[in-house]
Amino acid sequence: MTDPRTIPGVLDRIADRFSEHDALVTADRRLTFAELRAEVRRAAAALIDLGVDPGDRVAIWSPNTWHWVVACLAIHHAGAILVPLNTRYTVSEAADILARTGAPVLFASGEFLGSDKAAAVERAALPQLRHIVRVPVEKADGTWDEFMARGTDLDAVAARADAVRPDDVADILFTSGTTGRSKGALCAHRQSLDASAAWAECGQLSEADRYLCINPFFHNFGYKAGILACLQTGATLYPQLTFDPERAMAAVQEHRITVLPGPPTIYQMILDHPKRADYDLSSLRFAVTGAAVVPVVLIERMQSELDIDIVLTAYGLTEASGFGTMCRPDDDAVTVATTCGRPIAGFELRIDNPAEDGTGEVLLRGPNVMLGYLDDPEATAAAIDADGWLHTGDVGRVDERGYLQITDRLKDMYICGGFNVYPAEVEQVLSRLDGVADVAVIGVPDERLGEVGKAFIVPKPGATLTEDAVIAYARQHLANFKAPRSVEFLDELPRNAGGKVVKPQLRERARNS
Repeated sequence: MTDPRTIPGVLDRIADRFSEHDALVTADRRLTFAELRAEVRRAAAALIDLGVDPGDRVAIWSPNTWHWVVACLAIHHAGAILVPLNTRYTVSEAADILARTGAPVLFASGEFLGSDKAAAVERAALPQLRHIVRVPVEKADGTWDEFMARGTDLDAVAARADAVRPDDVADILFTSGTTGRSKGALCAHRQSLDASAAWAECGQLSEADRYLCINPFFHNFGYKAGILACLQTGATLYPQLTFDPERAMAAVQEHRITVLPGPPTIYQMILDHPKRADYDLSSLRFAVTGAAVVPVVLIERMQSELDIDIVLTAYGLTEASGFGTMCRPDDDAVTVATTCGRPIAGFELRIDNPAEDGTGEVLLRGPNVMLGYLDDPEATAAAIDADGWLHTGDVGRVDERGYLQITDRLKDMYICGGFNVYPAEVEQVLSRLDGVADVAVIGVPDERLGEVGKAFIVPKPGATLTEDAVIAYARQHLANFKAPRSVEFLDELPRNAGGKVVKPQLRERARNS
């Protein structure tokens, strides 16, 4: 009997309750909850046949297809741990995580948008990686069917799923550290479920909802606020491979989509699209945004022009199971746009050492703070203090109602297109470019992506660096969202008496340029 506070237990419960209700719909596949459970069990049996043991880490490096959902839930059913890889990672970034997790199996996409991730992985450098399951995306060139054919011993799956406990690690999501080295946040089954359930409750999700998921599954927003939120409420999930505003509007009209979360840019693109009036978007009732500055007028337009009943903003981080605070359905447009709401999922919130204006570092404490970082007790101790408070590295203030407003980022992190970028990681890469003597990276405003990187570089004497060469080098070694979009060359970087780069001066320079 599966434990109801585990992901296998949740799938069992929802499949029993809504067996004939659509769980997952894509252009090429439609699965009811009963059919989804059957596919998941077969895939879990195949993983066990490949030698996956309880506690093994299994990675997925693929875009939003139905295979991702099946693979994800199968990993949990086999008693293993999910490791999602950002589809924008370079091969070296992905290989680093595969090596550190010791993943014996990787689900990787075949040809998609000009790349072939399954073919790009260098097996010789990853001795623990025994199997790559090639997921077909643009072409029927995968090994998925061969993999599924292995899934015959369903009794073994039942035994594995029954053995999973709420405090077992369910997933490891990697987030870039300020030192430039990515860190893997360990979250238990109960944490990933309870936090996503709280998110779903704020949006009043139910089996009547149809959820268009444009947020990538490798991200908390797609995996936990998407897959796991639907799994716990009976809502039907409609994954979208890539975001295109007209395709999204067509999907809303065709499937009578009710739930559409995403970064502010997607709503702006839909609102301003010249063909918006050609589509019936009246079914939309719930939207959640965040991960960037949200203009009040955007919230008002979403409510009035798109007639979305519930528009909410939220704040979360990987170390808090992806969540933290969230607005509520009865909050007004100004509150939704200017705050991140108040705590959900049992979190406590406080501001550490507040200044006169009430601002200070945002701290969170509660049952859904991560278990710790993978193989990094020092970083864990630095992030979670002896009293259990998670030090987020973000600066904010809390108003008299208990609503959080983020005002700055202690660690200079900025958000590009909904993805966190840590300048230290980018700076480390650029410092290895021949001809670079010194480098600093900041985030600057961008109308489409919220923020993008700007690099300030001090060239070595005699070096002939160009902006194009620097950006090309960054894109060769980093995911595209991390690569700076502009470069400025300086004779020296501004530094304080302690030798630290004074980034506020660089931000001021960027504003005035």
